[in-house]
Amino acid sequence: MSHIANIALDDAGLPPPTPEIEQERRVAIFDLLEDNRFELPGRDDRPAPAGPYNLALSIRDKRLVFDVATADDRKAAEFHLSLGPFRQVVKDYFQICESYFEAVKKLPPHQIETIDMARRGIHNEGSRVLKERLEGKVELDEDTARRLFTLICVLHFGG
Repeated sequence: MSHIANIALDDAGLPPPTPEIEQERRVAIFDLLEDNRFELPGRDDRPAPAGPYNLALSIRDKRLVFDVATADDRKAAEFHLSLGPFRQVVKDYFQICESYFEAVKKLPPHQIETIDMARRGIHNEGSRVLKERLEGKVELDEDTARRLFTLICVLHFGG
């Protein structure tokens, strides 16, 4: 039961995403809801509210906000993370994604594969940063962290 059952992104006020970014967002949400591990630890000798969880991601006051509720919409947790540690890796990720999207249009497969490997490496770095920032707040598996990082990128840059 320790998983995300529903996810919402508060993208109000952001510019409309490009078609490529919208596709990344849809795939990340679909994959995340299909298979994820999201476990809240207990605090102060109290057990954590049981999942599954509804997760709302937003950016407020230059902070990344994870608003977690139980399936019956009771508040389970809220985490506010500084965006600072994410800025460079998100910027790098978007730059390599732009290169990848352009490469797919005109480069041979071996060059596309090289760019895609670099893109995956930066994505892995972003998920590592996310897991570090959430340490002690929530336990995630690697795939869940990767998919959440994709959604953070969408929110961070808007499109």
